[in-house]
Amino acid sequence: MSITIYHNPDCGTSRNVLALLREADENPLVIEYLQNPPDRATLERLIADSGMAVRDVLRVKGTPYKELRLGDPALSDARLIDAMLAHPILINRPFVVTPRGTRLCRPSDEVVGLLGITPEREILKEEGVPFVVGRPISGDDPGFVQALRDAELPSVDLKEPGRSFFAFSTLTGSHLGYGGFEQFGQDGLIRSLVIASEHRGKGIGRNVLAVLLRAAFDAGSRTAWLLTTNESAFFEKSGFKPVNRGAAPAAIVGSRQAADLCPSSAVLLSRAITL
Repeated sequence: MSITIYHNPDCGTSRNVLALLREADENPLVIEYLQNPPDRATLERLIADSGMAVRDVLRVKGTPYKELRLGDPALSDARLIDAMLAHPILINRPFVVTPRGTRLCRPSDEVVGLLGITPEREILKEEGVPFVVGRPISGDDPGFVQALRDAELPSVDLKEPGRSFFAFSTLTGSHLGYGGFEQFGQDGLIRSLVIASEHRGKGIGRNVLAVLLRAAFDAGSRTAWLLTTNESAFFEKSGFKPVNRGAAPAAIVGSRQAADLCPSSAVLLSRAITL
């Protein structure tokens, strides 16, 4: 299968994607785009084929994003493209182009859906954790419901509309856990995150959360919210910060999780969802 990766060798996410492509017996064309940046037509095609908005593929960290004031919502797509062509570091990475589709593979687990053949053995990322595969499930999935009950998390509203749930596993099918979100426009309420006991404390939960946040991002969420009674430290390590309920959107505060199912002592946390 013909594959191209727009790669930055200094980026751990990009290195993980390239390593998995090679483990899957692919021989991708590797374009180090900082040295060989795409022309305008190619960049526009990459973004369009990925199904993303131009603004969503801008990289902020380690770039002149703030100095160039690219956060100004009045800037046109053409102006943003101009900036990326002038400063290729603003192009997020890695884009992977295959006959199965084009995708900005952040987190690196996103490349799994583009593989022709999935490796038959477990492949670990540089940080020593497995790649995560998310599979949509229904709210009444028996294993999911039991996992929530065992963790003493709410399970009475799982079949109500506006909810998306997933089972997470490794490349070879080893079960990692469950999670989901509720969609309220550009606000996503992360919920029902349960990591299998044998996989806790190994950095896997953080990777599962990243895959779940990407699913919420693809559904339209740009801000993530969640409620927790005893896992604030875990979520804060992934960029969430405590928020006063009075500062939260009415839809989040009025959700069943916030208004009914979670105790009033639950902490509300939030973070922007960026790639």
